[in-house]
Amino acid sequence: MDQVEIPSTGAEEESDNDDEMDLANFKVSSSGPVAVKKRKKGIIYISNIPKHMNVTRLKEILSEFGKVGRVYLQPEKVSSEKAKKKRKKYNIHFTEGWVEFESKRVAKQIVPLLNNKQISTRKKSQFYDSLWSMKYLPRFKWVHLTERMNYEQAVHKQRLQTEVSQARKETTFFQNNLDKSEFLKKQAKKAKKLDKKATSS
Repeated sequence: MDQVEIPSTGAEEESDNDDEMDLANFKVSSSGPVAVKKRKKGIIYISNIPKHMNVTRLKEILSEFGKVGRVYLQPEKVSSEKAKKKRKKYNIHFTEGWVEFESKRVAKQIVPLLNNKQISTRKKSQFYDSLWSMKYLPRFKWVHLTERMNYEQAVHKQRLQTEVSQARKETTFFQNNLDKSEFLKKQAKKAKKLDKKATSS
C-alpha cells in the first residue's frame, strides 16, 4: 500500500527537532565531527480492539500513515474452559493495544486524524461499524510496556502458586480427616467385636 503523507506544521517540525543526539554515530566532515540525530519513536494506545482485528491487520492498516515498529495487543482474559475452545489463533479476541511508530510526529498526528473515525468505510469490511479509540502517549517508551507486562506476569504467577498451595493444603486436610475417619470406624468395629465376645462368654 502507498503511504499516506501526513502534513506537518512548523511547530510540529520544531517539536521533532528535539530528537535525541545519537552520540554513537558521529560523522566526521571537513568542518569537523557532526552528530547524527536519532529520530524519536512515538507510541499510541488503542483502548478498544474490534473483533477479528489482530497484529497483522492492525499493522497493515496503520502502515498507510507511516512506518510502524512494534505492536502489542492484549489478549482477552478468559477462563480455562473458554481458553480450550479458543485455542485457534483466529478466535482470540484482543481488548487493547499499543502501536509504536518510527516517527514521533506521525504518532502525534495520527490520533486526531483517526480517533472516533470509522476503521473502514467499506460496507463489506468487518470493521465498518467499528470506530478508532486511540490516544498518543507522551514520554512513553516501549520499555515501560515491557516492564508492565513482566510485572503482570509475575503477579499472575504468584497468584497461581498461591492457589496451588492452598489447593494442596485443602487436599491434605481432607485426606487427613478421611484417614482419621477410617481409623475411628475400624476402632469402633473392633470395640463392637470385643463387646460381642465378652457378652457371649
